[in-house]
Amino acid sequence: MDQTDALAALAALSHETRLQTFRMLVEAGPEGLPAGVIAERLGVLANTMSSHLAQLARARLATTRREGRIVRYAADHAGMRNLIAFLLQDCCGGRPELCAPLAARSLERLAREDAAGRPLDVLFVCTGNSARSIFAEAILNAEGQGRFRAHSAGTDPARRVRPEAARVLKSRGHATAGLAPKSLARFEAPGAPRMDIVITVCDRAANEDCPPLPGLPITAHWGVPDPAAAPEQGRAAAFEAAYEALAGRIGHLLASGAESFDPLTLQHRLDTIGPARSASET
Repeated sequence: MDQTDALAALAALSHETRLQTFRMLVEAGPEGLPAGVIAERLGVLANTMSSHLAQLARARLATTRREGRIVRYAADHAGMRNLIAFLLQDCCGGRPELCAPLAARSLERLAREDAAGRPLDVLFVCTGNSARSIFAEAILNAEGQGRFRAHSAGTDPARRVRPEAARVLKSRGHATAGLAPKSLARFEAPGAPRMDIVITVCDRAANEDCPPLPGLPITAHWGVPDPAAAPEQGRAAAFEAAYEALAGRIGHLLASGAESFDPLTLQHRLDTIGPARSASET
């Protein structure tokens, strides 16, 4: 992107309605939204909305496709990455390595150049790291070989994996010898594997003030009820249900081909999996 294109993009975003529209398109993900829906949500006349959308498209911040009589718009992620790259290319006097983690690594994550040809590292986080996050780690490593590499950690790790969780894993054919609660601090340490994705699987961990991990990973929340909190007579079934819930979500992730998505599309897909699967589980 040159200066002329950058000025056009910034001018397009300098209007309140166009900025709101662009953010709405980013949130909508790759499917985008029909022009009429955008106009209705923002309370803008259809012809005025068309003018705003046309300017975003000319600035290479939105793409269009026609579906019969409907025109659907989506955020142009490539154009947005090009704009960010232009704004940061002279970071720190032309030495972007000095701006890491905010500048250089942000660009690295947006382009996902470092992920090409290797599995994506996924960290599942829970409070105790003794059941739900352990389930997710075991399932994704078993099902996503060559595409994903799973890890797990706890904000306040327990001393051992819950015996009920170990029994469920063994009954499903998972090896449990290498599974143990680990502190989230391990993944902040120098030399730790850099995560591409961090997914919290319990509400308490999601609401805690977790430290930012190296590499600015994509984050999502897939809340699953704590099986250990179930009444004793139904606890075994609760652990089975927690396993099934996480297996379903991970299956949905694997089936989507998400490892090939750009980061913004991947973020949208991760955000939709948790609520969608939760609704189907009730």
